[in-house]
Amino acid sequence: MKSVCLLFQIHQPFRHRRYRFFDIGADHYYYDDYTNDAVMTGISAKCYIPANQLLLKLADKLGDKLKISFSVSGVALDQFEMYAPEVIESFQQLAKTGCVEFLAETYSHSLASLKSNAIFREQVKLHNDKILSLFGQKPRVFRNTEMIYSDQVGVQVAEMGFEGMVTEGAKQVLGWKSPGFLYVNAVNPRLKMLMRNYKLSDDIAFRFSNKQWNEYPLNTDKYMRWLRNLPEKDEIVSLFLSYEAFGERHADESGIFTFLEELLEKIVQSSDFKLSTPYEIIKDLQPVSAVSVPHSISWADEERDLTAWLGNEMQKEAFEKLYSLSNQITSCTDTGLLKDWNYLQLSDHFFYMSTKVSTDGEVHKHFNPFGSPYEAFINYMNVLSDFSLRLNRLTSPANEIEELKKRLAEKELKIKELEDSILKLEKSQVNKNRK
Repeated sequence: MKSVCLLFQIHQPFRHRRYRFFDIGADHYYYDDYTNDAVMTGISAKCYIPANQLLLKLADKLGDKLKISFSVSGVALDQFEMYAPEVIESFQQLAKTGCVEFLAETYSHSLASLKSNAIFREQVKLHNDKILSLFGQKPRVFRNTEMIYSDQVGVQVAEMGFEGMVTEGAKQVLGWKSPGFLYVNAVNPRLKMLMRNYKLSDDIAFRFSNKQWNEYPLNTDKYMRWLRNLPEKDEIVSLFLSYEAFGERHADESGIFTFLEELLEKIVQSSDFKLSTPYEIIKDLQPVSAVSVPHSISWADEERDLTAWLGNEMQKEAFEKLYSLSNQITSCTDTGLLKDWNYLQLSDHFFYMSTKVSTDGEVHKHFNPFGSPYEAFINYMNVLSDFSLRLNRLTSPANEIEELKKRLAEKELKIKELEDSILKLEKSQVNKNRK
């Protein structure tokens, strides 16, 4: 009997407002509250609330045979508390059913695992504490931001005491191997690995309502047939996808909620499959081998690598500038600064700076609240400059006057450039009028 592991990711970023050069040093509030509120309440009404209500109904109907897992970023939880507390309440009701497992991740949905073990650990601890306080669970399985994984990331995760981790079943990693088995980290075999079946996951997450898809329309009979056609020896079907696929990416009218309900019921009723959480799988099954991942993978784009966030010079510059503040932040106790530090680490900020083209580029444009990657970069660097000034003021008071002088000189230079530009335009217009 194969174990079907259904894991939903939930994440919503804190979006920055348009933060201008002249705001640096003058205005320390960075967030677009109106957009954040509107997006969160909108998606809650279309996705989170109806999807959770559906799962609660199924929990009552199917009992302990229903098994679902969630990976919810701390940033999303913060916004639920601010804008949609009823979503938190519905997740708490789901947690009480005993049918739901909450996974650990970085609080800020950050890329800290690629830069600093200390910051990575702190992010994970913050998230664990949040999950425990809200839902009464201490996570035992880890899901990194965007499923980023490498052998070294796995070592860090194992050292934090996690027994298992989920990641992408990327072709460049698995080769001829199947994602239908349990594996272990190549360096530390105590960490067990579940690999996402990206085709079957994305058939629901991205292709379900696509009328150009050659398999449209997708119904549960067809999907169950695909599950039964998997290799007989496979032990796991890892379906990992964004929760927003239900009601947000695919509207209610597409039949996505009916599909989810019928699929879960048919899996439970089948003699070939059962629903399992990641922790149940790593406890019940034996790994078949190690999986070697010397270079980082993710679940993003066709490459399944890091280029969605660190693929161009703008992204790399912003990333390095952010984490160059790591030593200073360790001595900071100001709650406002620490909150902003956490939210500055969101991987979304770097995603908005992507200059990818073709199919992946369209995805990046869709999620970018800025007019272009370059606008996203400038906006982020302005925010980061102001944050750096505030941090210097607290952690290096002796440098405050010099920093202020430097920023003032930069502003004066910018004003001079603008004045010169205006004079040139005025002269040009005068000359045109004379002609």
